[in-house]
Amino acid sequence: MRLPLELLVGLFAQFALLSLVAFGGANSVVPEMQRLAVESHHWMSDKEFTALFAISQSAPGPNLMIATLVGWKVAGVGGALVATVAICGPSCLLTYWAAKAWDRRRNSAWGRAIASGLAPVTVGMVSATAWLLLRAADLNLRLGAISATTAIVAYFTRLNPLWCLAAAAGLGLSGFL
Repeated sequence: MRLPLELLVGLFAQFALLSLVAFGGANSVVPEMQRLAVESHHWMSDKEFTALFAISQSAPGPNLMIATLVGWKVAGVGGALVATVAICGPSCLLTYWAAKAWDRRRNSAWGRAIASGLAPVTVGMVSATAWLLLRAADLNLRLGAISATTAIVAYFTRLNPLWCLAAAAGLGLSGFL
């Protein structure tokens, strides 16, 4: 099956733009990726997107695998390749250029201003991803309580969050959820 060139070009353009604003990694643009894939283009349902995100996070490899999976869902192997190149290429080129410039200007007033300004932007974008996933995954009060407990344990203790994951799996297997 031959895919329309417009679909692949549009997919490339969307993911290339996301690539350039993905401060903090691919997870920081998941909300916008979800908006594009689910709400704007109707390529998939919210449930399908959440499932693809879960697969991308549980599989070994980089967090940006979500882009590959969305591209695959939209346009098969061609879409997966286009989305992967688009999410990696522009940011790699920009990072290379920025790193060279940063080495020369890191201690200047502009360098300090940029460094202090990017931290809150990154935290905000990653928090938006967490909120999006909580909305999609916490379908009842019990699931919401598990997410809240995990967040509290992760923030206030040095306990590995995998123990929370194991406890939640045990609750699921026991039929509590």
